[in-house]
Amino acid sequence: MLDWLEEGSAHLLSALKKLLFWNYARNTWQWDVLCVVILIFIFLTPKSWFENSERRGYLAHQSPAVTAVLVGAELIENAQDKAEVEQVVRTLTGRNDVQVLKVRKVVDKDGKTRGYEVDIR
Repeated sequence: MLDWLEEGSAHLLSALKKLLFWNYARNTWQWDVLCVVILIFIFLTPKSWFENSERRGYLAHQSPAVTAVLVGAELIENAQDKAEVEQVVRTLTGRNDVQVLKVRKVVDKDGKTRGYEVDIR
């Protein structure tokens, strides 16, 4: 009886090892079963399993994308004048619907103004 049990466990271990490391050739019935299982998973899995409700809600309330544009210091005389900054950015980007959100001064290591980083929408 013990020999039969050891032989059965050896076969079971061998089958599990083959299944885990997938030692089956493409033209075997095991390969066909695997393909059918994959197709069943693809076509019968509910979409809700792959949705993230937190992300979907977050994206629904998100404002349009903000883009940063680098503008040389020689192009802007007064960074406080948003109308002037908008006009320069419109000229550079070729877009008429530019809205300036924020202007940040870009300085070098000596403290000299090199340009402006402008957030636009």
